[in-house]
Amino acid sequence: MHAKRWVRRGHYVNIVTSFPNFPHGKVFAGYRQSLFKREIIDTVDVLRVPTLVFANRGIVLRVIDFLSFMITGSIASMFVGRPDVVIATSPQFFTAIAGWLVSAIYRRPFVFEVRDLWPDSIIAVGAMKEGRAIRIIRRIEQFLYRRADLIVVVTKSSRDVLIERDIDPDKIIVVTNGIDTGVLSPGIAPPELRQRLALERKVVVSYIGTVGMAHGLQLILDAASECRTRVPDVQFVIVGSGAELGTLREQAGKRGLANVTFVGQVPHTEIVDYWRLSDITLVLLRDIPLFRTVIPSKIFEAMATGTPIITNVRGELQGILEPLGAAEMIEPDCLPALVGAIEALVKTPARCRELSSAGIETAKRYDRIGLADTLLEALQALPQKSAGKFTGG
Repeated sequence: MHAKRWVRRGHYVNIVTSFPNFPHGKVFAGYRQSLFKREIIDTVDVLRVPTLVFANRGIVLRVIDFLSFMITGSIASMFVGRPDVVIATSPQFFTAIAGWLVSAIYRRPFVFEVRDLWPDSIIAVGAMKEGRAIRIIRRIEQFLYRRADLIVVVTKSSRDVLIERDIDPDKIIVVTNGIDTGVLSPGIAPPELRQRLALERKVVVSYIGTVGMAHGLQLILDAASECRTRVPDVQFVIVGSGAELGTLREQAGKRGLANVTFVGQVPHTEIVDYWRLSDITLVLLRDIPLFRTVIPSKIFEAMATGTPIITNVRGELQGILEPLGAAEMIEPDCLPALVGAIEALVKTPARCRELSSAGIETAKRYDRIGLADTLLEALQALPQKSAGKFTGG
């Protein structure tokens, strides 16, 4: 959305990325890896480069994938024209290494967009442990923070963490995640979707997003088991894919949880239908201190579509939602709290309407057009390392 907005304002944006394959490790239909592929997506010039593709299973293979993009992306960036500014986005910093390298070669400002504090996040979920490899990664991470001319974080908490690590606060800005309010809005899901998923006369409690190690979605299966007797009309619908999807499906089958439906990954253009299908949605994370610094992007989509939210995410997210009454806040990793909140909302439609209205009103603050303009102003204010200037529009 940022790139599309900048193009509309008269700037030229070129995105260097891989061929789409996440999270299954298979290149999407309609694509085939080649030396490079250029395409225009929503007015934005996109250059795709080949990488070593693996399924999202294990940190070692993922790192190899990331490293391969660092190499091919860096090389490809030499053929897209001299930039005025180079922006590299995390959550993993191998992309940032490529961005810094390109900016150094062209002597242009380097902007590091930090969407997750990596490697902290992989340690938090147990994918890696503190040791020599992590110490090396942290030194590289600190190097990138210090070399960046601008650091963009998505939460105030992340900014505080970086300041504690002696990063200059004057070069850190907060630009939160947001939503395209022109696409995400309240509405009614297509009747054929409800029929296809056999959800007639069901109360749909959804989880929409990555089915990963960070989210603690075992809690949904436990809640489904409890709800079979307490609120039998509830059907849990899990939309998305990730490292934990296979395990959850297997466990649900063994436990005979017919009130859990796994939809899998769906095209991004269809996601709005699943938000509108949901009577209640769950935004969950494991109870880990690091996760108190994050704001899951799905929260904005849920609010924009007026979907009542139950969340166990503490910290900054709680500080946003609780004063506005835009979500039911429950204790982390607490099964009785989750089941009780679901049962209460099912039995009190008026409360659901209150949450929906508060969410819709709150979402207006996070429209991506305004966020894109905020970031653009910061980019235009960057001092230039050579004669080129980031101007226009």
